[in-house]
Amino acid sequence: MLNNIEFANPEFFWLFLLLPLAVVWYIFKRKNETSSLKIASIKGFSTDSLLPKLKPLLFALRILALASIIVALARPQTEDVSTQTKTTSGIDIVISIDVSSSMLARDLKPNRLAALKKVAGNFIKERPSDRIGLVAYAGESYTKTPITSDKSIVLNSLSEITYGTLEDGTAIGMGLATSVNRLKESKAISKVIILLTDGVNNSGFIEPQTAAELAVEYGIKTYTIGLGTNGNALSPIAYNNDGSFRYGMRPVEIDEELLETIAEATGGTYFRATDNESLQDIYDEINKLEKTEIEEFKYTKYEEKYRVWLLIAGLLLVIEWVLRNTIFRSFI
Repeated sequence: MLNNIEFANPEFFWLFLLLPLAVVWYIFKRKNETSSLKIASIKGFSTDSLLPKLKPLLFALRILALASIIVALARPQTEDVSTQTKTTSGIDIVISIDVSSSMLARDLKPNRLAALKKVAGNFIKERPSDRIGLVAYAGESYTKTPITSDKSIVLNSLSEITYGTLEDGTAIGMGLATSVNRLKESKAISKVIILLTDGVNNSGFIEPQTAAELAVEYGIKTYTIGLGTNGNALSPIAYNNDGSFRYGMRPVEIDEELLETIAEATGGTYFRATDNESLQDIYDEINKLEKTEIEEFKYTKYEEKYRVWLLIAGLLLVIEWVLRNTIFRSFI
């Protein structure tokens, strides 16, 4: 009965100290009330009845009733705690992904694009309170997924991103501009673009600087990531007869100055990822920098249990009264 029980007024348990005193008083009183009678023989008296020996049961019932009342005074109660979370300042995020042929380079395992999709997937799962969208770009760009709070849709769309759906090339300005377009109408307190590329801007009809100015105008922070090892990487260099890529060593060329300029102008940060581990570290860092404020409300419901103990006390007193006035009546 006392499992998961808390007491609102535990100070009443000090009254339990009175119970041993009551027991001592009862024993002392009973001893004084017992009279002695000297006779020559007790042959004519019957001593078979157990009732006189059971008379202390009445006092025991009173003690138990008093103990139950003390427990009731301590106000036993159960506590049911429920919590409710509320997002007070959500973040809208667009992840802009370079899907040019160079993203198939194997300096990251198994290649740059596959490594990025794995890390970005983990990032998306760790943002349950934010809306996220996806933009893919190569020689041109398109919106893969508009910003949404349904992470299953975003993750499924991310898994579908592959090379070959767009004209080859690296249109950084187009990728950034399309991302800005997805966020410009957003009412979120914070709007963020994570733009990743492994090359230099060589395609598209929108200059990266122009797209960056649009991001500034709409208050959109941009984190830029340059992806690729230092030096040379095993990259696609030509097509085989069966249509597959032929790989060879090519120098890694990333316009880091441009990416730094975009990030600085929009209030973001530029990162360089040279392997799988550093790419994961970058997304972890962005995850820490862009915190969603969540307010937690805690509700506590108390259910009083003292009534049960009062009923037990009342029942014990009734039993004691009935026994006192029936079975033990002639011994009182």
